[in-house]
Amino acid sequence: MYIGFVAAILILDRISKSAVASRFDLGQPVPVIDGLFNITYVQNTGVAFGIFSSFSSPVKVFMLCAVAAIAAAAVIVYSLRSDVRNWLLQGSLCLILAGALGNLYDRINYSYVIYFLKFHARSYYWPSFNVADTAISVGVILLAWEMFRHETPRNA
Repeated sequence: MYIGFVAAILILDRISKSAVASRFDLGQPVPVIDGLFNITYVQNTGVAFGIFSSFSSPVKVFMLCAVAAIAAAAVIVYSLRSDVRNWLLQGSLCLILAGALGNLYDRINYSYVIYFLKFHARSYYWPSFNVADTAISVGVILLAWEMFRHETPRNA
């Protein structure tokens, strides 16, 4: 069941990125909800929020891929060592894994990650993101919630 969940998110991520890359011009905002949300095709050669985008090195793509692959492996190991019946924990790990693999796919195949979701309020813009980033973010929030739910109180 968990593998199917990861696969479904990966498929949604691939379909959405492919649709945007084939139908939209690079950098051209297309308003969806005027004043709030645009589809804007972006190619991010860095990491979250464009960090390391201006850093150019032949090693950069390899290093970013290695970090993503190590993170994915760590999530898989943690998942396999955890209670399979803990659906919140396993679901959060599935989201994180799917997001990491979705962006890793882009980085391996294109040397950049396709972003296209762009929220803004007037002239204040949130950095672009994609389905994979959304999965990672939701997964991390659910994982934190699960960890805090089971935190044992400290004796005073």
